[in-house]
Amino acid sequence: MQETIKYWRGVEELNNTPEFQQHAHNEFPEFLPVSEANGDDSSSPVAPRRDFLKLLGFGMAAVTLASCEAPVRKAIPYLHKPEEVEPGVANWYASTYFMGDFYNPVLVKTREGRPIKIEGNPLSPITQGGTHARSQASLLGLYDQSRLKGPMAGGKEVSWKEVDQKIRTRLTGVQGKVVLVSNTIISPSTKTVIREFGAQFPSFEHVTYDPKSAYGLLRANGGLVPGYDFSKAKVIVSVGADFLGSWISPVEYSKQYIINRKVTAENPTMSRHIQFESFLSLTGANADVRVPVKPSEYGAVVAALYNAVARGAGAEAITAPNNAYAKQVEAAAKELLANRGAALVVSDSNDASVQALVAGINRALGAEGSTINTAAPSYVRQGDDARMLRLVQDMNNGGVGAVIFYGANPVYDHPLSQQIVSGLKKVGVKISFADRADETASLADYICPDSHFLESWNDYEPKRGFLSLAQPAITPIYNTRQAQQSLLVWTGSTTDYYNVIQRTWSGVVGSAAGWDKAVHDGVAQGTTGLNEPTAAVAPVTLAGAAVGINKAARAAAGKGAFELEIYEKVAIGTGQHTNNPWLQEMSDPTTKAVWDNYVTISQADAKAQDIEQNDVLRVTAKGKTIELPALIQPGQAVGTVGIAVGYGRTHGGQAANNVGANVYPLVTVSDNALQYTNTVTIEKAGTDKPIAQTQTHHTVMGRNVVQESTLGKYKQDPKSVTEYIKIATPDGPQKPQKVSLWQDYEYKNHHWGMVIDLNSCIGCGSCTVSCQVENNIPVVGKQEVLNRREMHWLRIDRYYSSDATREDGGFEKMEDPSANPAVVFQPMLCQHCNHAPCETVCPVAATMHSTEGINQMVYNRCVGTRYCANNCPYKVRRFNWFNYANNEKFDYNMNNDLGKMVLNPDVTVRSRGVMEKCSFCVQRIQAGKLEAKKEARRPKDGEIVTACAQACPTNAIIFGDMLDPNSQVSQILKREEGERAFHVLEELNTQPNVTYLTKIRNQA
Repeated sequence: MQETIKYWRGVEELNNTPEFQQHAHNEFPEFLPVSEANGDDSSSPVAPRRDFLKLLGFGMAAVTLASCEAPVRKAIPYLHKPEEVEPGVANWYASTYFMGDFYNPVLVKTREGRPIKIEGNPLSPITQGGTHARSQASLLGLYDQSRLKGPMAGGKEVSWKEVDQKIRTRLTGVQGKVVLVSNTIISPSTKTVIREFGAQFPSFEHVTYDPKSAYGLLRANGGLVPGYDFSKAKVIVSVGADFLGSWISPVEYSKQYIINRKVTAENPTMSRHIQFESFLSLTGANADVRVPVKPSEYGAVVAALYNAVARGAGAEAITAPNNAYAKQVEAAAKELLANRGAALVVSDSNDASVQALVAGINRALGAEGSTINTAAPSYVRQGDDARMLRLVQDMNNGGVGAVIFYGANPVYDHPLSQQIVSGLKKVGVKISFADRADETASLADYICPDSHFLESWNDYEPKRGFLSLAQPAITPIYNTRQAQQSLLVWTGSTTDYYNVIQRTWSGVVGSAAGWDKAVHDGVAQGTTGLNEPTAAVAPVTLAGAAVGINKAARAAAGKGAFELEIYEKVAIGTGQHTNNPWLQEMSDPTTKAVWDNYVTISQADAKAQDIEQNDVLRVTAKGKTIELPALIQPGQAVGTVGIAVGYGRTHGGQAANNVGANVYPLVTVSDNALQYTNTVTIEKAGTDKPIAQTQTHHTVMGRNVVQESTLGKYKQDPKSVTEYIKIATPDGPQKPQKVSLWQDYEYKNHHWGMVIDLNSCIGCGSCTVSCQVENNIPVVGKQEVLNRREMHWLRIDRYYSSDATREDGGFEKMEDPSANPAVVFQPMLCQHCNHAPCETVCPVAATMHSTEGINQMVYNRCVGTRYCANNCPYKVRRFNWFNYANNEKFDYNMNNDLGKMVLNPDVTVRSRGVMEKCSFCVQRIQAGKLEAKKEARRPKDGEIVTACAQACPTNAIIFGDMLDPNSQVSQILKREEGERAFHVLEELNTQPNVTYLTKIRNQA
């Protein structure tokens, strides 16, 4: 007899079935069936009710609700609702991101009192609304459970009153010098507090160092970073400086750089960018001409460039070492001289001799006053390597009685880490303001955790004449206190740090109304003078630079071992951000790798050494060895390897610890400065370690995916630079749109579309992180990326050029890029096709087309067949293989109750078994339409902006209504029709609503 089919009345009844309990136990062992835990056979839920709700994706509110089984009959309002908070309505606060690496004024979006999104501040004259991936992701650090919950003394939690009393007593009786060690501080008010704190000690010193130092640049330029202005440069030559990715001020420089890179038929001009470098950096990937050179040859290249420019400008030449790149250097010098007054040379070298010659080149080219703003030097790098080295000696000699670490972690990120550890043992009082027990703080007597920048008041002066404020967007989540307030308390002052900031700004804003405006805007014009160098720094002379260059060249001559260049990744930086899983899982722009550092090696060297991708290599220098997997990198200079800093943390947090290896011990010290190069030996360790890469192919075979051309060809005929596919028909070749089986949609109200300018996209990745934050996209971890299950809705594909062709013109093999390839970055997201292949194959109509041209996902309908993903030629759909957002197996900050505070309430958190993808930020579209409807009008162009477009520092992504003839999207499409505009895989006739503009290089 056939068994009667069982139907369940609700999820609770289904939850009680043995089959569901066993399935849940198999997938999530941490949720043991209660019957198993109790040792009986009774039918019980798989976990307590609140754990089950947690499993289904509810946060703290639902867990609290679950403690009471009574049904909810009405919403519970605020007992005393804050006047400025309206449920469901966002509040915005102007603030500033600066964590010792670079500066970014931001706007902070809060919902019901919790920050959920960061955008750039368009009022900033420096960054002009642009953001960086690190500032976008910094929001997650606010909810990081690795942060200390309160002050610590001797490894035990104590009250602030107790720790303050102990520290005051210890400091009063301290013997020896009191030293405060920090990374660069650009806050005038913070420097005021430090100065007042130090005044109470007979011997006090403030030592500033940066993990990625610019000490050589400071020494060559009087103690200040020059005010570079790339927007005024027609020719740019960079020697190792990744100014678009991580050097000095990348958001500011990206904004400036791209101004002269946008090209139109009406203005077919572009700046010319020449890059000399070892590792293929983000900046090098965007260059028109890239020359791979060894790090030891940077000095010779700069010296030869100086002499070539000096001859043309009538300046004094120097004795220069031999240069293996004479032809390329002469060509670069010729272009620089032809554009005197509109040329700029920059270098990342920490050798003062190299930087002195760079400064000499810029003077000879007339850069000062044009491409270098002498009235607005930068303050964002102030580290003094020599003073830090002296401090290490002083600690080991017993001359330091107390040391305070503020934003500094030298036990991890300084090459003399072991000497610092031994020196700290001889220091009587050790205090740290770290927000966690990091590598240095764990050795301190007292940890007084600083508040997150979103919980704090602060001020900043990144450049002379430009000021900005940070204001708290939320009350401190933990029992933390601003470092400045702690210093004031230990000074005996009753003043609040907020009052110190107001006092510092009184001469700038004048009145109370001026102060209110500055807080509202977040930025102001003026200067405090407190960031100027405290001691005069004598610039290195040309004669001294020549001696230094030739000495370095002789030391490098005849070296047969590999040269190591230690670089900084765009996302991870120097290691402060390593515990941020959003940044860990952001693809590196060039290698496309996540969750690791590795040894980059050229194709030629890998072949000569019989090294395969993922082979673990032993890299040895200075008697120290680290082991990392090999990544074969096109564009890497032969005879060199590269390793990124920021990894190998041991006390950073769950996402940071034991990821990669720490390369700081291999940094060298020369002429009292840190040098990020070394001579190393490499050997295979006999094992392998897979590197998780989100894009492993290098070329696309015979398909019209990305298009590029040259400026010379564009000037001759703008319509010739873009290839348009035609298909054969009985009536002759026709565009795909002319031949269709589809019934076209008619859009009557709005038709949303996007234009992406490949000339403006630098591949920085800010858009990918912004999309992740806005749309509640989960982190999946390294293993799932290796399984090709990353969840990003927006990715940036990186394409290398290839010169491996057969006689018939075809490619020799699938992955065979050039040794020094040209690179194109292409943001790839759902194309929102008008003839969407995904829509025709979904058996339950979960993916469907809106009346406004958006390909939508109805999550409630999706049953996970994945037919749509198989049928999508762009491979932009993501399947939730696991409950990533709630499974503790992937517990990276956002997957705990506190981390869920970062979730955007306007976007559904998807569950396991559901397909998801880009929605054109439909929640923003609906909100914009609603605001316009309340005012009885249509939305204005620019009011509705997707998260990716808003985050982009170069305005490469433009979004708008294609039915609005005055929208920027419509104007661009009208202008570029028949010129640079193309659709990816146009021959398939999917008719995307995303249009790309062909990449143009400034080449003949």
